[in-house]
Amino acid sequence: MLLKTFGWSFAITVLGLALAGVLWGWQGLAIVGILSILEISLSFDNAVINAGILRKMNAFWQKIFLTVGILVAVFGMRLVFPVVIVAITAKLGPIEAVNLAINDKAHYQELVTSAHPAIAAFGGMFLLMIFLDFIFEERDYKWLSWIEKPMARMGKLDMLSVIIALVVLLVTSMTVATNAAHGAGDKSATVLLSGVAGLITYLVVGGISGYFEDKLEDEEDEDEDGDEAASETGQPEKKGASAGSAVGLAGKAAFFMFLYLEVIDASFSFDGVIGAFAITNDIFMMALGLGIGAMYIRSLTVFLVRKGTLDDYVYLEHGAHYAIGALAVILLITIEYEVKEVVTGLVGIALIGLSFASSVVRNRREGKPGDEEGARSEVASGV
Repeated sequence: MLLKTFGWSFAITVLGLALAGVLWGWQGLAIVGILSILEISLSFDNAVINAGILRKMNAFWQKIFLTVGILVAVFGMRLVFPVVIVAITAKLGPIEAVNLAINDKAHYQELVTSAHPAIAAFGGMFLLMIFLDFIFEERDYKWLSWIEKPMARMGKLDMLSVIIALVVLLVTSMTVATNAAHGAGDKSATVLLSGVAGLITYLVVGGISGYFEDKLEDEEDEDEDGDEAASETGQPEKKGASAGSAVGLAGKAAFFMFLYLEVIDASFSFDGVIGAFAITNDIFMMALGLGIGAMYIRSLTVFLVRKGTLDDYVYLEHGAHYAIGALAVILLITIEYEVKEVVTGLVGIALIGLSFASSVVRNRREGKPGDEEGARSEVASGV
């Protein structure tokens, strides 16, 4: 199963490193390798979050996530996105922006860095909403119960997460404005508008995917009730009509969840793209190195789904969401202050590691070792 899931990632790593060696020599090969490790360390929590969503989707959409999704992740976010940002902020045409990225790398890096406040505000607000909606929801399992129990009670208030997110955004923009008064340049309006855009994007994409997911669940419940009633009265089950509607709803739900996954991936990739400039300002090295790392994150997501890891280690999602909350705060802080990428990566890895350790302790205490449960789930699913 490991080779089957990570086979493409291994193959792309070999081909990517070989291509880097041919094009840029040993130095380029080393840079691409470092960028790959950077992406994996910064996005490990992304894999856990994505797995929680992807397990609701069928095998077809999991393949779409690994194929079309990786094209969007590599060419869209790691190659096209920085160029688009430069084109918009510098008011350049697409061709001029590409020419700048290839022939004037220092100026291109300067323009991307100057767009960081808008990028960080958008991504920070989107990720903050994911964390807040998680922490305010009543859950069967609680990791840090002293935090999660009162938060779940507070979450019964409508739109609380939106209100808190807007307050955080206002405080952030006011802080930026205060610093701007001392010569930092006025970025408050940019931060405010970008943050609102991130909030709206979350509400629209997340709301639509949730709507279709709820409709699909309601349709399945109606089908089950209808089948039970038919069996009790001795009537034949109407499988044809219900199956057709269920497939239609599943397609819409899966499509919008796929879009939601891509926006999440984009938000996670912001810090990786910006952080990559500390290593190189060559957009092709960046795209290749970060793309290899993104492929491993995609494969890891599918592995977690097929292995049933989130069911076996019930606190992993908690740790990943706390890591998301930390990343959201870090992104907002980086609008004015520099935070090393190693700090961001270590915070996420530490939180997920602690949640995994807590899950192991819980399984042993209850006599449910995760590895045995995972083995049983593999046998049952025929993997």
